Parts: sequence; C-alpha cells; structure tokens
Amino acid sequence: MLFTTNLISVTKGIISLLQNPSNILSVYDIEDGLKESWLQRLSLQYVKSDRATAQIIAQRYLAASPCLETLLKLPEDSLGYHYATHLISLNFDPNFYRSIQVNSDTDYLLLRLRQTHDIWHIVTGFGVDGMGELQLKAFELSQTRRPLAIVIILGGLFGALFSSPLSLASLWEEIVLAYNLGKNTRPFLAQKWELAWEKSLLVWRQELAIVHSLLD
Repeated sequence: MLFTTNLISVTKGIISLLQNPSNILSVYDIEDGLKESWLQRLSLQYVKSDRATAQIIAQRYLAASPCLETLLKLPEDSLGYHYATHLISLNFDPNFYRSIQVNSDTDYLLLRLRQTHDIWHIVTGFGVDGMGELQLKAFELSQTRRPLAIVIILGGLFGALFSSPLSLASLWEEIVLAYNLGKNTRPFLAQKWELAWEKSLLVWRQELAIVHSLLD
C-alpha cells in the first residue's frame, strides 16, 4: 500500500507539473512520493559521505524564519540583503515551502533543501525562470543526487522536445554546465548560511569555490 500511495503521489505531481510548470505544490507531491524510495536512500547515503554535511544532518540544524526587514538593514553586498530583496521581489514568504515533520535523516535532508532553496538560487546565480530552475536542479543533482532533481530535469527536457525541439541542444548544454559547477563547488548542504547573513555574497562564493560565467 505504501508503494501504491507513493506512486500515485508521484504520478499526480508529474501530470500536474507538465500541465502547469509553475505549480510548486506539484513539486512537493513528487518529492513526498519519492521520500521512501531507494533513490532517496541513495541520495542520503551520498550526502552523508561528506563529513561536514553528515555532522549537520546529525545536529538537525535548522534556522528560525528570518525577518526580512532586519536583513534589509545589512550591507547591500551581504547574503542576507540579497536574500531579503530576492524574496520581496517575488512576493514570497520565507516559509512558503511545504513543511516536513523531522523524524528521520531523510526528513531533515528534504526540509533543509526546501528551507534553503532560494539561498541556493542566490549563491549560484541561477534565475527563477524555467531555465534557471533546471540549472539549479542540475546543480542539486550533482551535489546531492536528489531524485526530485532527476524528475524535474527529465520533465524539462521532455517539455522542450515538444514545445521547442530546436532548443534541446542549448538546454542540455546549460544542464551539463550547471551539473559540473555543482561537482566542483564545496557542499552547500554543509553551510549554516543563516549564521552569517552579514557575510558578502562575493565572499561566500569565493569560499565555496563557485565560479562561472553568470557571476563574471
């Protein structure tokens, strides 16, 4: 029954996402459906192979919801200021993501990824449009082996095949570049971003060794 329920959730989410790529609830349906899968277990095993990430998972480090007005008082080059202006420009609440009750390492991993999703956007420089989301998912796949990333990437390629087949080559190139960027960047999951909101975005990128043309 558990497998059937998960399969229904994943299928429902994929169909809904293909119909409306901007429906974030569909993304959560897919990931919730994959939570008990062997792919998700492999993802957890992979991220825990990094000592610093394994320590954060063991600590169950989660940050309190930030006050955007407070972050706006930080220097304009800081991560916190960039994060606040980013969310305000999108009219997003910091707690927009679907929450998860943390009863396992997998629960923690998924919640932390959801909690820091927009921080990853800011630090990588990937946009929040369709292309940017696919780039970030490729980056995530490289860093975490997250099964949701595989589904989203395949969905993006599938959609492009029917809507704009001539764009497939350039789309695939961007996905590969983003994947390689993630492979050569220090683990994002090992970072306690919220303890250093005041640190400049440039310094964060330098410390994480993240360098690509979007940041030039």
